[in-house]
Amino acid sequence: MSTAPKTVQSKDSSLSEKGLKAGSVGLIGAVVIGVSCIAPAYTLTAALGPTVSEVGVHLPAIFLVGFIPMLLVALGYRELNNAMPDAGTSFTWATRAFGPWIGWMGGWGLIAATIIVLSNLAAVAVDFFYLMLAQIFSNPELGELSKILPLNIATTLVFIALACWISYRGMETTKGVQYVLVAFQLLVLGWFAVSAFAHVANGTAFDATAISPDWFNPFAVDSFSQFAAGVSLSIFIYWGWDVTLTMNEETKNPEKTPGRAATITVLVIVIIYMTVALATLSFAGVGETGLGAGNPENQSSIFAVLAGPVMGPFAILMSLAILSSSAASLQSTFVSPARTMLAMGHYRAISPKFGKISPTYKSPSFATIAAAIAAAGFYVITRTVSENALWDTITALGMMICFYYGITALACVWFFRAEAFRGARAFFFKFLAPLVGGVILLVMFVKTAMDSMDPEYGSGSSVGGVGLVFVLGMGVILLGVVVMLVMYRLRPEFFKGKVLTRA
Repeated sequence: MSTAPKTVQSKDSSLSEKGLKAGSVGLIGAVVIGVSCIAPAYTLTAALGPTVSEVGVHLPAIFLVGFIPMLLVALGYRELNNAMPDAGTSFTWATRAFGPWIGWMGGWGLIAATIIVLSNLAAVAVDFFYLMLAQIFSNPELGELSKILPLNIATTLVFIALACWISYRGMETTKGVQYVLVAFQLLVLGWFAVSAFAHVANGTAFDATAISPDWFNPFAVDSFSQFAAGVSLSIFIYWGWDVTLTMNEETKNPEKTPGRAATITVLVIVIIYMTVALATLSFAGVGETGLGAGNPENQSSIFAVLAGPVMGPFAILMSLAILSSSAASLQSTFVSPARTMLAMGHYRAISPKFGKISPTYKSPSFATIAAAIAAAGFYVITRTVSENALWDTITALGMMICFYYGITALACVWFFRAEAFRGARAFFFKFLAPLVGGVILLVMFVKTAMDSMDPEYGSGSSVGGVGLVFVLGMGVILLGVVVMLVMYRLRPEFFKGKVLTRA
């Protein structure tokens, strides 16, 4: 398909349309897809335990601290989108601000992070699928089927294929599926929180713990390393709101709606997280035995442990909620890498094949399928080689998220440098907010990279005495450098600034 420039309806005439279906998503639809991509039910069950193990009762404080850079960066994203609504987001904006090399790596960071998490989302969906079958048929052996490697891999590939098929059919199909799945998981999370608080009030909680103002004090965390580890985890749990920006060429009012949706999504998510976190701590405490949130045996899936005691016979709803959350996020997460690769193909930073659009559904056809194949291949390889490699790569996601969010936030500062001091609003939204958010994330990137060199970080696995998390995280980034150099040889026009020019 031709990539000849066709001007987008924006303030930046150097950008061009990709052929996506314009006006197919409104503000509410964008927020729903943003919440779905973050996947609160899936994320909380995986992140609550590990975060509590780092910071104890200060979990609410860490969630709030992690929320701050996300909100600041989201404000910067909004300004960039207002000026340059383009499906390439981080790739396009960083290229316009810093040039093709940094822009290309910004796009790689987004693609790599989302491809990796796609495989993990599918794996979690499979685990809870078989757990749901075990609960429905009252047969615990069905829950163990996910541990049979060939069956696990086959089922995971089916989940990825289904999610790819829905995403391939365009934003209208995606939006329709998300309304149902997101509403259900939020309803169940609300039910869990109300039930937990009711147990505390009735004196039937496992370890009833009164909410204290100290829980909200980040300076009460024992050490900076624990604080940094907690913040890194909290940044991961907010990740995904930027999907609202990658849909900008498909939204109504593309210059305003995506940015507003990003800000609203982050605010909605922090309310959900704080409510559920307080309910969990109040009911279970942070002890390391029994149902305690600090019990290492509970950390892989805190809701799988607490759903029964909190919700009684309705515990199966939590399994369904986590299944729907991971499945919904699996499907909505396809939006970001597919549209980033679409933009990179469109602007000839990679093969033009990635710039192809489905004539029927007006969606990124080749890029969506490529994302599915990459996610499937990544899962098969890592799951076959070592389960530790899969989970440590998920831990390394924090580095990649901080990497490309940080680049994009600073791209906002640099792009608007000439107008940042023309008024209070421009100073805050185009300079101060993205600068502070970007610096925080890049500091977290460096800190996490240094800490992850310790073999004890993550699963405790190592390569040559260096932590596996560091090897995997930096390995993925260095792989991007290698691929970029190959693309430079094959697509020199992009890297010479002939296709997408700096502002």
